Amino acid sequence: MPVVLVTHPRERLATYFGEQALANLQEVARVKLNPDAHDWSTPELIKAAQGCDVLIAYRQTALDADFFSAVPRLLAAVRCAVDIRTIDVAAASREGILVTQASPGFGPAVAEWVIGAMIDLSRHISVAAAAYWQGQSVEPRMGRELRGACLGIMGYGEIGRHVARLAQAFGMRVCVYDPYVQPQDPVVESLALHELLACADHVVCLAPAKPETDKLINAQALSCMKPSAFFINASRGQLVDESALLQALDQGRVAGAALDVGCAADQMPSPELARHPRVIATPHVGGLTPQAIAHQALETVVQTRDILQGRLPHGAVNPAQATRWMSRMST
Repeated sequence: MPVVLVTHPRERLATYFGEQALANLQEVARVKLNPDAHDWSTPELIKAAQGCDVLIAYRQTALDADFFSAVPRLLAAVRCAVDIRTIDVAAASREGILVTQASPGFGPAVAEWVIGAMIDLSRHISVAAAAYWQGQSVEPRMGRELRGACLGIMGYGEIGRHVARLAQAFGMRVCVYDPYVQPQDPVVESLALHELLACADHVVCLAPAKPETDKLINAQALSCMKPSAFFINASRGQLVDESALLQALDQGRVAGAALDVGCAADQMPSPELARHPRVIATPHVGGLTPQAIAHQALETVVQTRDILQGRLPHGAVNPAQATRWMSRMST
């Protein structure tokens, strides 16, 4: 049988891959697992991948040029995630190795997290709960309804559209900024970035992480927001100038923030922001639900099966350069 290496550290396998995906994979290949509790270094990956036909990469597994040049049998690197920025696709292509990525099955999960964060910020839920847990006396604080408020969505992709539909159910006005997408929903308003920031009561960052979106939320952008507005980031940490956001929070130029991502390791919220009294922070769990994880893991298994059986898989990133796979399948 062909051999497939799954790089998820042992303590992450059940959560980020799952029993069903593993069982399905074992039906089509002999499976090697990562017995360690840490993400493998490049030398460790090279050693483990010798003799393997396909590698299924955990979202934190970095695959660089040194790795691809040292695995002569490998046909494909299959990423069990959407984000492939830690894979050197050009290096894989030079070696004729196919790279694939999963589709975003976490849209509903992240959208629900966004709505939950908006309600929490508006009604001071986490603040009150934390005070009660510490044995403090808690004074009631006036909250705000989502109904009638303006939601500004930066990035109108799959997750943005899910958020928009949920927000409309709450009776919110929905505005979006996306230079590449024109909303088809007639009640969703398309605005320039400065217009969106100026009118929104909740600004939700869902833009993709690209060089042109690096620090998209900076001091200038934050200065456009209303002091009563909340900022929510469920995309990637590098989209935000964290020092500028921290200063805006300290000075009361934004009312608060909810962060599921940041510039700490593994896209976690940065500790300095996470402990700020105006911030609700969660450890990158927006898409961490059984349904979302199963979608990507099971899709990864289907991709692997297709690769081993000579079919070009959905999610192929560099099919024209996958000469090693094409040559093996033609023999």
